[in-house]
Amino acid sequence: MRIQDICTHHVATIAATESLVEATAVMRERHVGNVVVVEDIDDKRKVVGILTDRDLIVSVIAAGLSPEALLVSDVMSKPVYCCAGTQDVFDAVAIMREQGVRRLPVLDEQGSLAGIIAADDIWIALSNQLKILGEITVRERIGEIKRRM
Repeated sequence: MRIQDICTHHVATIAATESLVEATAVMRERHVGNVVVVEDIDDKRKVVGILTDRDLIVSVIAAGLSPEALLVSDVMSKPVYCCAGTQDVFDAVAIMREQGVRRLPVLDEQGSLAGIIAADDIWIALSNQLKILGEITVRERIGEIKRRM
Protein backbone atom coordinates (compact mmCIF):
# COMPACT_ATOMS: atom_id res chain seq x y z
CA MET A 1 0.00 0.00 0.00
CA ARG A 2 1.58 3.26 -1.11
CA ILE A 3 1.51 6.39 1.01
CA GLN A 4 0.08 8.51 -1.83
CA ASP A 5 -2.96 6.22 -1.95
CA ILE A 6 -4.02 6.89 1.64
CA CYS A 7 -2.58 10.29 2.57
CA THR A 8 -4.53 13.53 2.74
CA HIS A 9 -3.80 15.57 -0.38
CA HIS A 10 -5.47 18.82 0.69
CA VAL A 11 -2.94 19.97 3.26
CA ALA A 12 -3.38 23.00 5.49
CA THR A 13 -0.31 25.15 4.86
CA ILE A 14 1.07 28.44 6.04
CA ALA A 15 4.17 30.60 5.52
CA ALA A 16 6.78 30.85 8.27
CA THR A 17 6.31 34.64 8.29
CA GLU A 18 2.62 34.47 9.26
CA SER A 19 1.46 35.11 12.82
CA LEU A 20 0.54 32.33 15.22
CA VAL A 21 -2.94 33.83 15.41
CA GLU A 22 -3.30 33.30 11.65
CA ALA A 23 -1.99 29.73 12.01
CA THR A 24 -4.57 28.91 14.66
CA ALA A 25 -7.30 30.41 12.46
CA VAL A 26 -6.23 28.11 9.61
CA MET A 27 -6.26 25.10 11.95
CA ARG A 28 -9.72 25.97 13.20
CA GLU A 29 -11.12 26.66 9.73
CA ARG A 30 -9.71 23.41 8.32
CA HIS A 31 -10.49 21.34 11.46
CA VAL A 32 -6.91 20.09 11.73
CA GLY A 33 -4.31 19.85 14.46
CA ASN A 34 -1.39 21.00 12.34
CA VAL A 35 -0.27 23.19 9.47
CA VAL A 36 2.68 22.44 7.24
CA VAL A 37 4.98 25.41 6.89
CA VAL A 38 5.97 25.90 3.27
CA GLU A 39 8.09 28.21 1.19
CA ASP A 40 7.61 28.62 -2.55
CA ILE A 41 10.96 28.05 -4.25
CA ASP A 42 11.34 27.51 -8.01
CA ASP A 43 7.63 26.64 -8.46
CA LYS A 44 7.86 24.06 -5.67
CA ARG A 45 6.21 24.10 -2.27
CA LYS A 46 9.18 23.23 -0.07
CA VAL A 47 8.43 22.03 3.44
CA VAL A 48 10.38 24.11 5.98
CA GLY A 49 8.55 23.24 9.19
CA ILE A 50 5.39 21.96 10.81
CA LEU A 51 3.29 23.59 13.50
CA THR A 52 1.03 21.42 15.64
CA ASP A 53 -1.58 22.18 18.25
CA ARG A 54 0.80 20.56 20.75
CA ASP A 55 3.56 23.01 19.76
CA LEU A 56 1.15 25.86 20.54
CA ILE A 57 0.19 24.46 23.94
CA VAL A 58 3.66 23.44 25.12
CA SER A 59 5.80 26.19 23.60
CA VAL A 60 3.42 29.15 23.83
CA ILE A 61 0.48 28.77 26.21
CA ALA A 62 2.24 26.72 28.92
CA ALA A 63 5.28 28.98 28.65
CA GLY A 64 3.10 32.04 29.25
CA LEU A 65 3.96 33.66 25.93
CA SER A 66 1.62 35.83 23.91
CA PRO A 67 0.57 34.22 20.61
CA GLU A 68 -0.07 37.69 19.18
CA ALA A 69 3.62 38.53 19.48
CA LEU A 70 4.97 35.42 17.74
CA LEU A 71 5.39 34.22 14.19
CA VAL A 72 4.99 30.67 12.93
CA SER A 73 8.79 30.50 12.48
CA ASP A 74 9.23 31.16 16.22
CA VAL A 75 7.40 27.99 17.22
CA MET A 76 7.34 25.56 14.29
CA SER A 77 9.12 22.23 14.58
CA LYS A 78 12.11 21.68 12.36
CA PRO A 79 13.69 19.75 10.84
CA VAL A 80 10.61 18.11 9.40
CA TYR A 81 10.66 14.40 8.70
CA CYS A 82 9.00 13.63 5.38
CA CYS A 83 8.30 10.67 3.15
CA ALA A 84 7.74 10.14 -0.55
CA GLY A 85 4.29 9.35 -1.85
CA THR A 86 5.68 6.31 -3.66
CA GLN A 87 6.97 4.73 -0.45
CA ASP A 88 5.17 1.88 1.25
CA VAL A 89 2.98 2.69 4.23
CA PHE A 90 5.27 0.61 6.46
CA ASP A 91 8.12 2.96 5.54
CA ALA A 92 6.05 5.80 7.01
CA VAL A 93 5.45 3.75 10.16
CA ALA A 94 9.20 3.17 10.50
CA ILE A 95 9.98 6.89 10.11
CA MET A 96 7.28 7.82 12.62
CA ARG A 97 8.61 5.29 15.12
CA GLU A 98 12.27 6.31 14.67
CA GLN A 99 11.59 10.05 14.86
CA GLY A 100 8.80 10.02 17.45
CA VAL A 101 6.27 11.84 15.27
CA ARG A 102 2.67 11.07 14.29
CA ARG A 103 2.51 13.07 11.05
CA LEU A 104 4.70 13.18 7.96
CA PRO A 105 4.44 15.59 5.05
CA VAL A 106 4.38 13.63 1.79
CA LEU A 107 6.58 14.80 -1.07
CA ASP A 108 6.20 14.25 -4.80
CA GLU A 109 9.03 13.27 -7.15
CA GLN A 110 10.19 16.91 -7.39
CA GLY A 111 10.34 17.37 -3.62
CA SER A 112 7.18 19.50 -3.43
CA LEU A 113 4.52 19.03 -0.79
CA ALA A 114 1.93 16.58 -2.12
CA GLY A 115 0.08 15.54 1.04
CA ILE A 116 0.34 14.58 4.68
CA ILE A 117 -0.03 11.23 6.35
CA ALA A 118 -0.93 10.77 9.99
CA ALA A 119 -0.83 7.72 12.20
CA ASP A 120 -4.66 7.79 12.13
CA ASP A 121 -4.65 7.48 8.32
CA ILE A 122 -2.51 4.36 8.62
CA TRP A 123 -4.71 2.86 11.35
CA ILE A 124 -7.79 3.34 9.19
CA ALA A 125 -6.21 1.91 6.03
CA LEU A 126 -4.82 -1.14 7.81
CA SER A 127 -8.02 -1.83 9.73
CA ASN A 128 -9.98 -1.66 6.47
CA GLN A 129 -7.63 -4.25 4.98
CA LEU A 130 -8.00 -6.46 8.06
CA LYS A 131 -11.79 -6.20 7.80
CA ILE A 132 -11.62 -7.35 4.18
CA LEU A 133 -9.37 -10.23 5.19
CA GLY A 134 -11.89 -11.25 7.84
CA GLU A 135 -14.72 -11.14 5.29
CA ILE A 136 -12.71 -13.34 2.93
CA THR A 137 -12.19 -15.88 5.69
CA VAL A 138 -15.91 -16.00 6.49
CA ARG A 139 -16.82 -16.31 2.79
CA GLU A 140 -14.36 -19.15 2.39
CA ARG A 141 -15.87 -21.04 5.34
CA ILE A 142 -19.41 -20.53 4.04
CA GLY A 143 -18.35 -21.71 0.58
CA GLU A 144 -16.75 -24.81 2.02
CA ILE A 145 -19.87 -25.63 4.06
CA LYS A 146 -22.09 -25.23 0.97
CA ARG A 147 -19.80 -27.44 -1.14
CA ARG A 148 -19.88 -30.22 1.46
CA MET A 149 -23.68 -30.27 1.81
